[in-house]
Amino acid sequence: MSIRTSIQSRLDTYPPSTRRVAEAILARPQIVLEQTITELARSCATSETSVVRFCRTIGFTGYAPMRLQMATELATESAQFGQVGEYGSDITDADSLAEMIAKISRSEIVGIQETAASLDLDVLQSVIDRIVTADTVIVFGVSASNAGARDLAQKLLRVGRTALSFTDAHDALVPATLLGPGGVAIAFSHSGRTREAIEFLRAAHDSGATTVAITNAADSPLGGVADAVLRTAVRETAFRSGAMASRIAQLTVVDYLFVGVARTDPDRSVSAIRRTHSAVRPLRDGE
Repeated sequence: MSIRTSIQSRLDTYPPSTRRVAEAILARPQIVLEQTITELARSCATSETSVVRFCRTIGFTGYAPMRLQMATELATESAQFGQVGEYGSDITDADSLAEMIAKISRSEIVGIQETAASLDLDVLQSVIDRIVTADTVIVFGVSASNAGARDLAQKLLRVGRTALSFTDAHDALVPATLLGPGGVAIAFSHSGRTREAIEFLRAAHDSGATTVAITNAADSPLGGVADAVLRTAVRETAFRSGAMASRIAQLTVVDYLFVGVARTDPDRSVSAIRRTHSAVRPLRDGE
């Protein structure tokens, strides 16, 4: 996961002094290469100690290692996309239609790449295994995150798994409370702070079910009530807020789960897909 994506996933958790450093780097990542730790601390109205503390929150021992990694990332980005800083840069009214399309495409491509790179494969496999043996899978997400929830439930149903998706928090809490040890509850929330998703997972956890969070923020309240966290990795801007940035990454994780489940019993899965395809074909063809 890139430095900027790591920063953004933690941005809401930073205290003011650390957040000023984070926001300065997000706004202009080249500042890390141009300024010493003393200069960066001064420009962010904070101390060198706060800058070092910030570096440690994203996995570096200090400013120098982060600076080296940022130089590598910016060089890679320049080689892949052209202009340095273009990936994740905001869309402006000065952009042409072609530039707008390019920025969105680049953001989504790298979001998929970083999501794939940041996923813990052991955790992913454990979730797949649990879905395969589950009596019932219940998925839930609010607003834009509900798109991923509905897609996962639909895909699991197509391969013969009992999966339910809910759009209303009250409706979701009822089966979550009754799910029990044989069930799996999966909540989608980009921020990891959606109250309805947290309460849904908490109810499922209290019932003895396995709980899974799909979120961009592993260190979040939602992750705190989940037995397993599958993390997406996307960067947001003003136009590409959670509703856009998270959707593609969440659907990517959905596909990983679906194919992982389906391939555990390919004969059963292919048979189920063919039967369900035949069932709905007359409706699509207007017969």
